[in-house]
Amino acid sequence: MKIKELTIQAFSEFTKNSPLKNYMQTEEYARLMGEEKYNYDYVGLVDSTGLIRAASLILWKRIGFSTRYGYAPKGFLVNYYDEELIKVFTEELKNYYAKKNFTFIKINPEIVVAEIDKKTFEAKTNPNIKLKQDLQRYGFLKLKDNLYFESINPRYNAYIDLKNSNLNRYSKVNRNKVRNSRRKGLYIEKGTKEDIEAFYKMLDTKENLSYYRNIFNTFNDKIDFLLVKVNYENYIKNTQTLYEQEENRNNLYNEIIHRSNKISDLHRKMASDSLLESIKVEILDATEGLRNKNNTIVAAAFVVKYDNRVHVIESAYDKNYKNLNANYFLYDSIIKNYKDDFEFLDIGGVVGDFKKQNAYSGLNRFKLGFAPKIYEFIGEFDLIFNRMAYDNLLLTGRLANEFNKND
Repeated sequence: MKIKELTIQAFSEFTKNSPLKNYMQTEEYARLMGEEKYNYDYVGLVDSTGLIRAASLILWKRIGFSTRYGYAPKGFLVNYYDEELIKVFTEELKNYYAKKNFTFIKINPEIVVAEIDKKTFEAKTNPNIKLKQDLQRYGFLKLKDNLYFESINPRYNAYIDLKNSNLNRYSKVNRNKVRNSRRKGLYIEKGTKEDIEAFYKMLDTKENLSYYRNIFNTFNDKIDFLLVKVNYENYIKNTQTLYEQEENRNNLYNEIIHRSNKISDLHRKMASDSLLESIKVEILDATEGLRNKNNTIVAAAFVVKYDNRVHVIESAYDKNYKNLNANYFLYDSIIKNYKDDFEFLDIGGVVGDFKKQNAYSGLNRFKLGFAPKIYEFIGEFDLIFNRMAYDNLLLTGRLANEFNKND
């Protein structure tokens, strides 16, 4: 068996039957990363009959002055439990890419090794955990397991079972935020290339604007660019109705406290007074919005559709309109919009530091509030071809500069 370069058609046909297929091992993702200054190959391990036994998209670029590295996004498409196959595949990859002056190939397979208990936050491991040791026996270097977002892809990821998801399964906070958002004149529509700049301004990112334009262009009909906008006329109408309902309750509480000495009745009246004031402020804000900003974009997301899954690969909301809870409306709408046609929704990474307060605690609470399953992946490995060159990249800091996302 030998490593051979595959045509796009041959690679795509192979991926259809791979249980590890994913949107990062596709022609579209290759072209996207090509726009980000990567070169790329489609390679396969081909036997004497011409049958492809394993394959991968390999992105590659120079690192340092004279060496190159490769990256197989979300890992090789190979049976990692077939010891002979993985040994031959990795050995042939070494032979093939060492001749091209590659120092190593990085992989981060989409292999789940544990599910996180959402009450205790303990990891319940599965038999895949043994692959950590197996890969090291096959010549892979296991990199440090990260709790946060230091690596290329998150080690912990949140997935929603779309067929069984509904508002009642959300946390109390998320349920209230979603209900609150639904009366504020928010609505979803598909965006165009002209809307990407507005989305970009909401992001906290090191990527260039061109990256998001390339996402839109390369994935084409396999991606939806969703916008959340505000119809302030509906917002005013709904809020005025809410004000009238609360005003009626407030009048009732007012009558009650004249006949009652219960402290609980007084507290209900005071809470109603406070709510009426906050609704008045909303009406004023909505009226101002109707004058100046109707149909403003307040949140947006790129959603990739692949096989039986959809993936939120980037989302953002405008912090200037935080009171609208547009991010909650966005994710709830995504769940509702895709549940009839897809099985699972990937809402992206969470941090593994679940119990302590940290910079990402709010992100964790937000995502966990939609009742996803949290999976831990196997992590990152480097298949090293030239140890001396690899150690030099470590010592000079070039590896850290290339891959540490927190820099």
